[in-house]
Amino acid sequence: MSFSTRLCAVLLASAALAGCTQSASDQQPEATVVTDTVPLVPARVETRVTTDATVDADDPALWADANDPSRALWFGTDKSDGLYVHAMDGTVKQFFPDGPMNNVDLREGFVVDGKPQVLVAASEREKFGIMTWLLDPATLEVRRYGFLPTGREAGGFGEPYGFCMGLVNGEYLALVNNKDGEARVFAITAGPNGPTMEQRHRFKVGSQTEGCVVDDANGHFYLGEEDVAIWRFDLAAPETPPVQIATADGTRLVDDIEGLTLMRDKAADGTDRTFLIASSQGDNAFGVFRLVQDQMPQWVGRFRVGGGTIDPVTETDGLSAWSGPIGAYSEGAIAMHDHCDSDTAEDPAESVCDGDSKQQNYKLVDWRDVKAALGLDR
Repeated sequence: MSFSTRLCAVLLASAALAGCTQSASDQQPEATVVTDTVPLVPARVETRVTTDATVDADDPALWADANDPSRALWFGTDKSDGLYVHAMDGTVKQFFPDGPMNNVDLREGFVVDGKPQVLVAASEREKFGIMTWLLDPATLEVRRYGFLPTGREAGGFGEPYGFCMGLVNGEYLALVNNKDGEARVFAITAGPNGPTMEQRHRFKVGSQTEGCVVDDANGHFYLGEEDVAIWRFDLAAPETPPVQIATADGTRLVDDIEGLTLMRDKAADGTDRTFLIASSQGDNAFGVFRLVQDQMPQWVGRFRVGGGTIDPVTETDGLSAWSGPIGAYSEGAIAMHDHCDSDTAEDPAESVCDGDSKQQNYKLVDWRDVKAALGLDR
């Protein structure tokens, strides 16, 4: 394949390259107009940082021991200072002042010195790279592992922004994107002196990106172009043009499209199913799509977080779902960023954040509450 042909196939989604994309009109049905009756789901718990009055939160990640789901942790970035490790009640267990961390993700089974660990990584925006840590599943202790530069060179990748991880065909993948719409895929391995990585693929869309998630089982990479759409790339065939699976149409998703995550569960009849959940930052909501093999995702509905004893979620950025039991949540949970922890309005649609307050945190919802609100098991 010539360079120009590959460029058209991989570096796309701008108007100039529209001829080599699959268009929204070809791929997505007409959006249903969303009414004001978006169901509310209560937050069950929130993170509490007592040592810093101005936490600049952005993105969470959840982990639980498959053999004992009560052994669980909740990570959260501070894009000014570093990475927090929380217990499931929201209290702080550890903090790593490793610089401005934007997005965080993790994958299990990463072998270091013969011992399986949980590899935790985040995009670092000051030194321009990926910071890594190791979670020991036996002790639940997290330790710093190493820094992986993505490059400051002129004309290079620039500041890493959005970030997610994958485990595809035995490779641990770090997928980082920037404000110019470029995403790069790196394979991370355990070297003799710490982590090493090698670039595998490059993708491009037409404008700023951030939220992303990898469907490990199918080798799909979902990337949010904030003001435009969600795109699906095929990691096994990176030269294949991406598919636009949803747009920031002002009804289902209101820009910015921010965090993306996947939730897997079983329907009432035992059928396995996977949902893609996206932050609709512009109207404090979350859009839910069901992923169907070899088809376009099916629109499920939207929900907001509020109406309980904990303040509502507004202007949310990153989010993370854990599929299956975690802590007290027998069917899974979703953690999400809340831009304004000081707002006490019950309904996020009515919330007004104090512009002088920078206090932000993370909320956690029970997946069972989301399913009930959207009628997924009816």
